Amino acid sequence: MLDIKLIRENPEFVRVNLENKNHNAEIEHILALDEKRRTIIKSVEVLKAERNVASLKVAELKKAKQNADDIINKMKEVSDNIKEFDEELRDVESILHIAMQNLPNVTHKSVPQGKDAENNIVVRSFGETKKSSNNLDHIEICKKLGIVDFERGAKVSGSGFHFYTNKGARLERALINYFLDNHTDKNGYREMMPPFVVNSESMYGTGQLPKMHEDMYHAANDNLYLIPTAEVPLTNFYNNDVLDGSDLPIRFCGYSPCFRREAGSYGRDVRGLLRVHQFNKVELVKFVNPSDSFNELELMVGEVELLLQELGLTYRVLLLCSGDTSFASTKTYDLEVWAESEQKWLEVSSCSNFVDFQARRANIRFKKDPNSKPEILHTLNGSGLATPRIFVALIEKYFDGEKLIIPEVLRKYTGFDEIKVLS
Repeated sequence: MLDIKLIRENPEFVRVNLENKNHNAEIEHILALDEKRRTIIKSVEVLKAERNVASLKVAELKKAKQNADDIINKMKEVSDNIKEFDEELRDVESILHIAMQNLPNVTHKSVPQGKDAENNIVVRSFGETKKSSNNLDHIEICKKLGIVDFERGAKVSGSGFHFYTNKGARLERALINYFLDNHTDKNGYREMMPPFVVNSESMYGTGQLPKMHEDMYHAANDNLYLIPTAEVPLTNFYNNDVLDGSDLPIRFCGYSPCFRREAGSYGRDVRGLLRVHQFNKVELVKFVNPSDSFNELELMVGEVELLLQELGLTYRVLLLCSGDTSFASTKTYDLEVWAESEQKWLEVSSCSNFVDFQARRANIRFKKDPNSKPEILHTLNGSGLATPRIFVALIEKYFDGEKLIIPEVLRKYTGFDEIKVLS
């Protein structure tokens, strides 16, 4: 959530910035509500001060055994007015809160202006964009190797679900363990195994609700949501907490399945593993001092890049433009891998700095020292990594027509160095 002080002091900056995010911001409406709220609070303060003075006067009159009925009757009227103001204040604050929670985050000054993905900037790339020599896409390769069953996944659960089978299941697990071990052993992340369902407050805290409600799987009877990413439970681990500034940065990584209805995405990249409703991902979350957050973002991107380099995949790093930056993010890098049979770039990670946006919604604060006032900290998150499109890129790159060669860094996790075509 944005700081109302930012809107109050820089309304035109906020309005233009949010328009660059393709959001029609009702800044004037919010400022009017904020002004009304502050006017009511001042009026209540004046009436309460008046009531306090009168209460002392009544006490003096009663002590002197004098009649205080006129003052008491007047104060009853004042109390009724205070009650009416309090009710009006609750209504105004409720409307203001709804308006505020629907405002996206502003973008950082380093983010390029643009309407959509066409305006994203390639920051750097690694490797060559080759074409596969065997002319088989990942679906055909999976069937030849017997490592993914799409038909039975659809039969059991529906379109967009699949089974990893045989050595394919082992390869999927190897990817997850490889990602986790790198982040914990090399990069200083604390491993977490989060709940896979969360309440609505947690979804609100990270910005999934209310905007993205239609993309969530919702268990209505319990009012719980299947997580779209481990970002949600990991970030909310500290909701309503005040952290010790000396402990920052705090870095979490956690594996989870991710569940997304992908409402409105039908017909776009829906073949095989390209767009699915359930997938595996290792998520990275950071809680940092505001002065360090943009440096921590660059470090996170570098950590993810190293995984892609060790897997031998061709990739590129994109800086997203304002119109393609997500609701809660102030700055985002996407990492995309090259799929040799698909002949396209596939997004496998988004690394974002949310500055104080999520932390304000989830009320996560820190104290610079024991005597300091609590301040809102900054949160970041990134995919480190999501597996389905990594799986696609790997098999399209390393399948030679007869067997799939396992990248060396994965072999200690798989226990084998190749998967042969089924006889």
